[in-house]
Amino acid sequence: MKQKVVIIDTSILCAWLRVPGKETCGPDNDRWDYQRTHDKIDEEIKQGALLVLPMTTIIESGNHIAQSVGDKHELVKRFADHIEDTIDGSSPWVSFSQQSQLMTGDALRRMLAKWRSTAVGGQSLGDALIVEIADFYGRKNETCNVE
Repeated sequence: MKQKVVIIDTSILCAWLRVPGKETCGPDNDRWDYQRTHDKIDEEIKQGALLVLPMTTIIESGNHIAQSVGDKHELVKRFADHIEDTIDGSSPWVSFSQQSQLMTGDALRRMLAKWRSTAVGGQSLGDALIVEIADFYGRKNETCNVE
């Protein structure tokens, strides 16, 4: 059976953390909110999936949290706990250090070359990096199923 790896993007993380103003994501016919996101992530964890928190997601979500309104203390704590679990590679989180292979000069040049053609279609640089991370985990272990 293939090991499943779930890449957590910014919109999903913000919905899961309930960041004010970012509590939902997706099109109207496929809306994700806290409960749907929580249930999906919880089910993936129960089934043995590993979670990946890309650097892009960390930076963008951190910006959204810092700019949100209201009491941020609990939100910052939950977010920081997820980052620390990623740093440590605490199950179900995959260690962030594995992503460092994508931050070398050559790897970034390859990503930029791809992004130049996808940016005109609206793909952000952050999303391009998330795609690279998904491809990395897919290439790293052919027995891996990446979502």
